[in-house]
Amino acid sequence: MTETLGEVFGDLLVQTLYALYVLLIVFVPIILGYIFFNVWVKYARAKFISEQSHILLEFKLPKEITKSPVAMEIFINALSQTGGEGNWFDRYVKGGMRPWFSLELISLEGQVKFLVWTRKGFKKNIETQLYSQYPDVEVTEVPDYTESISYDPSTNEVWGCQFVKTKESFYPIKTYVDYGLDKDPKEEVKIDPITPVIELLGSLGTGEQMWIQILIRAHKDEFAKPGTWFEKTDWKYFAKEEVKKKLKRDKGEGESQDRLTKGEQKAVEAIEKSIAKIPFDCGIRAVYIADKDTFNKANVGGLTGSFKQFSAPDLNGFKPDKTTSFDFPWQDIFGTKLKEKKEKIVKSYKARAFFKPLYQGKHFIMNAEELVTIYHFPGRVSRTPTFTRIGSRKGDAPSNLPI
Repeated sequence: MTETLGEVFGDLLVQTLYALYVLLIVFVPIILGYIFFNVWVKYARAKFISEQSHILLEFKLPKEITKSPVAMEIFINALSQTGGEGNWFDRYVKGGMRPWFSLELISLEGQVKFLVWTRKGFKKNIETQLYSQYPDVEVTEVPDYTESISYDPSTNEVWGCQFVKTKESFYPIKTYVDYGLDKDPKEEVKIDPITPVIELLGSLGTGEQMWIQILIRAHKDEFAKPGTWFEKTDWKYFAKEEVKKKLKRDKGEGESQDRLTKGEQKAVEAIEKSIAKIPFDCGIRAVYIADKDTFNKANVGGLTGSFKQFSAPDLNGFKPDKTTSFDFPWQDIFGTKLKEKKEKIVKSYKARAFFKPLYQGKHFIMNAEELVTIYHFPGRVSRTPTFTRIGSRKGDAPSNLPI
């Protein structure tokens, strides 16, 4: 007996409903479990961070810095701390995170300062490492300069951005070595790429502040390795693949194959040198905040332009990203989005946030040599009159003095 159309439709409906039932009981728990896992990890990490005590240290410099940035590179290498997330229980149950540091170069109405924000437990380590390279520098715990400042459109104006690399992270920027600063040149012929930044900061006047923070943490395997499901790898894998691709092309597989140019050969050498250095996850954020009657738009161009000397055409450089502006007026007709952008970048800066929930950003990678290029103590080449310096570092009295 042939089945009627209704019976066929009924069987099909039953099979469909059964298939949906199976999918629900199998996949819904998986989806809910995934959502719960992510929510828990964010909660555990937020709790872990809230339990940490942080401090701000200021580096007061002597009248002269005679050492090359190589000394600062040794100090920066010591900040590669990977503890706190050694196993899955530490990472996902306890919410442990490896520490990050904020290297800050700021101007408070023209007073230029070097600072570092860190967990309180690292204070002694930072002092020891810095004094070992710069015994005349004074390290002082100071109040957080950002606490008294907030964005208020009725009284002040804000411009901010994040700086990102223009190419893949394994392409290095133009470093202090490229400027010859590793060879300790004479002051009269020295070209220090950090000088334009310091001069800009020192040019600010009453009612103006400019903050630059470089957030760093030790780099670990975090990228999915191509062709695998769960295997992780670090930035060196992709750097080596890029080098292989270029060298393969350079060998030539036919007469029409182009050989590497001198610039490309230089890039290959720079990449190979770059990945031999200690890497850091990095995020750079800058904020210019001033009273409404003193806000100078020229300082915005000065801020973005002061990073151009770190760029090299065949290598890498920086460009502003996530700025507090819009390209077209219709992107923010009522002005509410712009206000939110400005509030968020100030809050993100004050929280020293880049690697934690809520303020998490997309980081890139820089090695220690690159970091030192944009954050090191200048020598006499910087003559900024408002640059904070000291005559000599204060030391403890000898223990054998008579009472």
